Amino acid sequence: MTDQPALCVSHVSLSYGPKKALDDVSFALPRGRFCALLGPNGAGKSTLFSLLTRLLVTREGTIRVAGHDLAKNPRAALARIGVVFQQPTLDLDMTVMRNMRYFAALHGLSGRAAATRIDASLDRLNMRERAGEKVRALNGGHRRRMEIARALVHSPEVLLLDEPTVGLDTAARRSITAHVHQLAGEGLTVLWATHLVDEIDPADEVVVLHRGHVLKQATAAEIAGNGTLIDAFIAMTGGKDEAAA
Repeated sequence: MTDQPALCVSHVSLSYGPKKALDDVSFALPRGRFCALLGPNGAGKSTLFSLLTRLLVTREGTIRVAGHDLAKNPRAALARIGVVFQQPTLDLDMTVMRNMRYFAALHGLSGRAAATRIDASLDRLNMRERAGEKVRALNGGHRRRMEIARALVHSPEVLLLDEPTVGLDTAARRSITAHVHQLAGEGLTVLWATHLVDEIDPADEVVVLHRGHVLKQATAAEIAGNGTLIDAFIAMTGGKDEAAA
């Protein structure tokens, strides 16, 4: 049913002891859109990503991926998600191609089917020419591109990226952001967690998360109004210059 949201988070809460990391979080993402999960450090973005990938579980609320309930049918839901975590998860001593083949095998892909998908994913991120290089030899930007390519091997419907440009220089950040926007333009649903407003285009969907609460969901242009997105973001969250580029 194509009219269903690609990702629907409904009344999700999670506590660490007495502290509520997420409190009644709800939002829905349409298919084929770039959505920024925008919040200061400590807003709960990584906690939410842990729930979306079942590294953490909660009984409070529901999460549906492409119509599949993550709690009731986790296998079907997770099969439709590609993930790029904040911390790198690559084997530095294997080549790009061997990393890709290993990941494909984890998804039950091998032989010609795996090769076709790996080549297509590397092509989408302009990484095919580096397939024979060891990951250790790649710079930070190319490692991130490779992680995104790897996350696309099993043809997910939703791509989750948790602060994917942390530690990259400005040129690499812009390149990665542009590539992922292009993927969304091709029909992929993207949830991009960030505290940097310069990674967000005016037409992008934005979910503002602060202290475990969703403050607003709208396009970046709607949130900015007659001002700038950074000013609106700081006004909502009381943030400082960490929201800037």
